[in-house]
Amino acid sequence: MADKSIFIAGHRGLVGSALVRLYSQQAGWRILTRSRAELDLRDTSSVDRFFDAERPQHVILAAARVGGIRENADHQSEMLLENLQIQNNVISAAFRAGTDRFLFLGSSCIYPKLAPQPIREDALLTGPLEPTNEGYALAKIAGLKLCQFLHRQHGRRFISAMPTNLYGPHDNFDLESSHVLPALIRRCHEAKLAGARTVTLWGSGSPRREFLHVDDCAAACALLLERYESPEPVNVGVGEDVSIRELAELVADIVGFRGGLQWDTSQPDGTPRKLLDVSRIRALGWKSRIGLREGIERTYRWFCEDASGASRSR
Repeated sequence: MADKSIFIAGHRGLVGSALVRLYSQQAGWRILTRSRAELDLRDTSSVDRFFDAERPQHVILAAARVGGIRENADHQSEMLLENLQIQNNVISAAFRAGTDRFLFLGSSCIYPKLAPQPIREDALLTGPLEPTNEGYALAKIAGLKLCQFLHRQHGRRFISAMPTNLYGPHDNFDLESSHVLPALIRRCHEAKLAGARTVTLWGSGSPRREFLHVDDCAAACALLLERYESPEPVNVGVGEDVSIRELAELVADIVGFRGGLQWDTSQPDGTPRKLLDVSRIRALGWKSRIGLREGIERTYRWFCEDASGASRSR
């Protein structure tokens, strides 16, 4: 690659910060980043000016408005509108500026709520979505399709990756908007500090989820950006899942919370199971390396050491 300039959109978030760590360790890359204060990706003219000036040859779009079940369910319109604005602006500006390689990061929530397990990439648009995150999912589907159309229609190497549930350093631990794993870490940590006898968790604990450490995801993204040539999306995951109850017990053990776990079944469970078929990316030679216990231990250490970890949002 002659021009090794790369724009990592969303570099302060969970995935973006992992990508910066990864590319910073590799020689020759000119890493471009902009904070939201410097560049609001919802502002079309600002995004156009940035791409006209910098003309990055590689782009990874890791910026998005994200949240857990409550945040998604309560803000469907914002999730749809803001993510469409970000995606449309960045993808179209990169296309016009001549970006050579573009990676759009989607989400496993694009797949139907009751898709056959493990979920293959061709399950997309074969059934209804999970209602609690439909707005976010629709935006991600639109971004995936736009990249696919540009690839097929214009021969431009705009590709898409669909990660499973991610976690790690720089995650969002705000209980109002976080995903399940960081929320469990914070709830168990605070219960331990308070000497609580029990901690109450949402749902029944029966849904099954797959969890991928964000450093593994970053490595997958780098490989896809370099080697993947197809317009078809690629799942990125571990290939195995756990129940939320099993996950909560593991987190409590790692955190050191010795009290009981109570389940509030009046709260939603979300999709019953979400396990990705990862045969497509494994055929390229990639496989996750960080086990779930090791990954949660790393994440918990970061949470404890980072003074703002409990409230930082993406």
